[in-house]
Amino acid sequence: MSPRRPTSPEIDESLRRIAEALDRLAPPPPPPPDFAAAQVFRHDAPSGRFVPAPLFPLPLDLLVGVESQKARLLESLAPFAAGYSANHILLWGSRGAGKSALAKAAFAHLAVNTPLLRLIEADRDDLAYLPALFEALRARPERFVVFCDDLSFEEGAAAAKALKSALEGGVSGPPGNVMLLATSNRRHLMPRADVGSANPLLAAEDREEEISASDRFGVWVGFPPMTQDDYLEAVRGYANRFGLGLDNLEDRALKWAKLRGSRSGRIAWQFSRQIAGELGRDLPT
Repeated sequence: MSPRRPTSPEIDESLRRIAEALDRLAPPPPPPPDFAAAQVFRHDAPSGRFVPAPLFPLPLDLLVGVESQKARLLESLAPFAAGYSANHILLWGSRGAGKSALAKAAFAHLAVNTPLLRLIEADRDDLAYLPALFEALRARPERFVVFCDDLSFEEGAAAAKALKSALEGGVSGPPGNVMLLATSNRRHLMPRADVGSANPLLAAEDREEEISASDRFGVWVGFPPMTQDDYLEAVRGYANRFGLGLDNLEDRALKWAKLRGSRSGRIAWQFSRQIAGELGRDLPT
C-alpha cells in the first residue's frame, strides 16, 4: 500500500511553520534610522539600531589646560561640519587628559549651528561592524562624526583590517560625509607587546598592519601629562564657573591629586564634584 500523500492544507501548514522558524532565526531588519530625532546617537552594532542620546552637557570653554588641542581639533572638525573635505582625527595621550570630553564638547559646540551634523558613538569592541556602518551612512544627507572612545587593537590585525576597510571604503572609496574621531591612550593604537609570541614574524606583520591602520588618521592631536599649573588652572576654572569658592581650594586640590597619584583634567573635575557636593551644589555628570 502506497503512503498517503499530504494534502494541500497540510503542505501549506508545513510551509508556514518553516517560514516562522526562519523568521525567528533571521529577525527582520531594523527600521530606518530617524536622524531627525537627535544629534547624538549610540550605534547598537549587533541589531543595527541607532539609539538617540543627549548632547554632552559640559561647555567647550570650560575645558582648560588643553587650549592648543582644542584649537587644533576645532580647526580640523569645523570644515567637515561645514560640508568640506577633512581628515579623520585621532586624539591620543595620557589617561584622564580630557580627550573624550574635548571630542564630545567640540561636537556639541559645532552642532548648535550645524543642523545636519550628527555624532554616532561606536563601541571599540565593534570595529568589525565599522565598514557596514560607514556604507549605511554614505547616501545620507547628514554629516556624520563616528566617535570611537579608547580605541585600540586588542583583537590584533583583524580589528586593524576592519578599521582600514571602513576608512578606505573599498572600490567605492570612503564616504565623504563620514569622519572617524577616535581617542586612544596609545599613539599607534597597538596593544602591549606579546613577548611570548610563538611566531615573531607573524607578530611583526600584525604590528605593521596595526600601525598602517593608525596612519589612516590624517590629524593626530597629542595630550601630554598635565603640569601642576594646568591642573590648578582647571580647578580654578571649574570653581569660578560653578561658584565653588573656598579659601583653601588650591591646597585641597593638590592634596586630592596627591591621593589620586596623578594630575589630569579628569582628576580636576572629580575634585570639583567633591567640593560641589560638600557645598550642596550639583554639577553636570
